[in-house]
Amino acid sequence: MQQVLTYLLIALYSVTILGIVLVVITENRNPLKTLPWIIVLLLAPVVGLIFYFFFGQNLSKRRIISRRTRKRITLRLEESNTAQSFEIPARHKALAALLVNTLHSVPLHGSRITPYTDGTSKLEALLEEIARARHHIHLQYYIFCDDETGGRLRDALIAKAREGVEVRILYDDVGCSGVKKAFFETMRREGIEVYAFLHVKFPLFTSKVNYRNHRKIAVIDGRVGFIGGMNIADRYIHGTKWGIWRDTHFKIEGCGATGLQISFLSDWSATTRQQITGADYFPATQHFTENILQIVPSGPFGKWRTLLQAESYAIANARQRIWIQTPYYLPSDVLNSALQVAALAGIDVRLMLPARSDTKAVDLASHSYLDDMMKAGVKILFYKPGFLHSKLLIVDDLLTVIGSANMDFRSFEHNFEINAFVYDQGFTSRMAAIFSQDAGHCHAVKPGEWFNRPRLRRLCESFMRLFSPLM
Repeated sequence: MQQVLTYLLIALYSVTILGIVLVVITENRNPLKTLPWIIVLLLAPVVGLIFYFFFGQNLSKRRIISRRTRKRITLRLEESNTAQSFEIPARHKALAALLVNTLHSVPLHGSRITPYTDGTSKLEALLEEIARARHHIHLQYYIFCDDETGGRLRDALIAKAREGVEVRILYDDVGCSGVKKAFFETMRREGIEVYAFLHVKFPLFTSKVNYRNHRKIAVIDGRVGFIGGMNIADRYIHGTKWGIWRDTHFKIEGCGATGLQISFLSDWSATTRQQITGADYFPATQHFTENILQIVPSGPFGKWRTLLQAESYAIANARQRIWIQTPYYLPSDVLNSALQVAALAGIDVRLMLPARSDTKAVDLASHSYLDDMMKAGVKILFYKPGFLHSKLLIVDDLLTVIGSANMDFRSFEHNFEINAFVYDQGFTSRMAAIFSQDAGHCHAVKPGEWFNRPRLRRLCESFMRLFSPLM
């Protein structure tokens, strides 16, 4: 009897593995992603099954953020935007149309954007705006740390909640996994609404542990917002043991803040099932400049990978320069090829990375892509004073892309991210000046030194590259 049960279990397990293999095949993924999963499931079925359960399921056809809900919220933005007369630069009309058609990202006119390149100035600016809040404060961060920085923000929010200001917080359940519950419970007791995005419960939501909300958004009274790469943690202010934490964040005043509000309220609706709307959340905004921007939230659910598509399109259509800052460079073949082709065509392509990453494995995987980049003529810059966590893409003299997304598989395919595409010569010039200033603290890698690095190092890089989609 025991032998019969053993055979039944083996048969059941085999059918399960073969069934999953069949599902992977019929999902029609990229063969480069399909074959590794099939090999792992067949050669190491126990480990493969566990990894597939956590990291391999294709959820692109599912939707947790209702397109109808997002469109209904966006209608308010369209109504307030119709009275304005502006035109997207001819060179970028197709790019703007791509963002509208895939994500309903409405072009917004007249915002004022203030960049912050250190954690102290960003935190002080955020606290100043929170102190001015009269109706609501909406915060969404991948990480809230229970440290000095987190404590200052918590106390400021509690003070406003006691004044009667509505305070809502979304945090990522995995990003904040090390934060004690008491940190958030203290705020809840003061009437602040705090929720975890895609709360990970075993086994119900374990398949979604790989899909995290990496957005960093703040919206105060619907009139001013913040977007960028900085979380709420001391390291953004005090740096690390081996150097500063160089990051970039932005304050957006005007209509652009309304775009951030739409993203936050869409995520809030998906998390809490609460529909929040009304004039108090979408007030009339002041016209500050002549710039045009599109707020672009992207995620793993749905058919299109809009950030990857839009940035690849912008790079493929560049004429003079492509300057990039990113902490991790783990690109898709499309993006990698577009950058190499641009460099081969004589376009000034510069890629700035940290000389030392916060993760050794990511360092190795990122460096495996640089051989072909350098052969194509891409200029590689290693930032030396500390960890470069800034996310920036400058294309020619009119387009700058800012926000939370890194140039890696995780940001483009697995995470919920948010970027702003800014069409403005003045802003692009300001960000190019910041890039050039950072370049003064970089080591420009020479091909001779790069191609002569130790063979063992190159072997380790190639091995870690195999795991790029999971990093």
